[in-house]
Amino acid sequence: MSYIQAFILAIIEGITEFLPISSTGHMILAQSLMDMKDPEFAKTFEIVIQLGAIAAVLILYIKRFFVGINIYLKLFVAFLPTGIIGLLAYKIIKHYLFNPFTVSVSLIIGGVILIVLDKWTEQKESEYKDLEDISYSGAVKIGLIQCLSMIPGISRAAATILGGIFSGFNRKQAAEFSFLLAIPTMFAASGYDLLKERGNIHSSDITLLLFGGFIAFIIAIIAVKGFIAFLTKYGFKHFGYYRIILGVLFLIYALYTGLEMTA
Repeated sequence: MSYIQAFILAIIEGITEFLPISSTGHMILAQSLMDMKDPEFAKTFEIVIQLGAIAAVLILYIKRFFVGINIYLKLFVAFLPTGIIGLLAYKIIKHYLFNPFTVSVSLIIGGVILIVLDKWTEQKESEYKDLEDISYSGAVKIGLIQCLSMIPGISRAAATILGGIFSGFNRKQAAEFSFLLAIPTMFAASGYDLLKERGNIHSSDITLLLFGGFIAFIIAIIAVKGFIAFLTKYGFKHFGYYRIILGVLFLIYALYTGLEMTA
């Protein structure tokens, strides 16, 4: 992997990880377009830059974790469904669903859902004063809906925001709970992946991995701050349009170039 490729992938990760447009989907599509020569190292690199993106949210929302134990309990309850189902279904999902065709279709379907969600939440008031006030049943509901994001292209952020809306949050609260839930979810997923891929890390790769992680960290900070401001002003519909356009364009591109679309 060249530094140019590393830079591009890190920027994509930083921008897309916490937006409802699927970071995993974008990474799969980007790696397909760049024709990565070392797919094993690319997997390891992707894990490391995800950790960089997680660190950005941890820094931005660190104060949330000092208001009491309640937020920890709600996040733990919301994380459980994904943690259990992900552990059981990890190999099947990776083998059958991580391909450009699944991503493209999921982007389009998710885009339609976001457009509908935008109209539905336009005047929605929150049922809760603070994030930690959400009920345990509401936290479980968010966790169950988050499980849909195991399908690449669905988007973890989109799924948890949808779950948050259904559980009583307004747009901003749903997005912020999604950011916080990303910390245990992504740490668990990335940690598991990193443990499996540790044999692909060599001393000569450390500089490239640190470079990618740092770029993803900086870009994620900018993306998270910008997303809240954009969401408050414009809602979800533009993300929905983007997803549909990207999914359709990639399907057309694959059709005309003969790109391998399945695993």
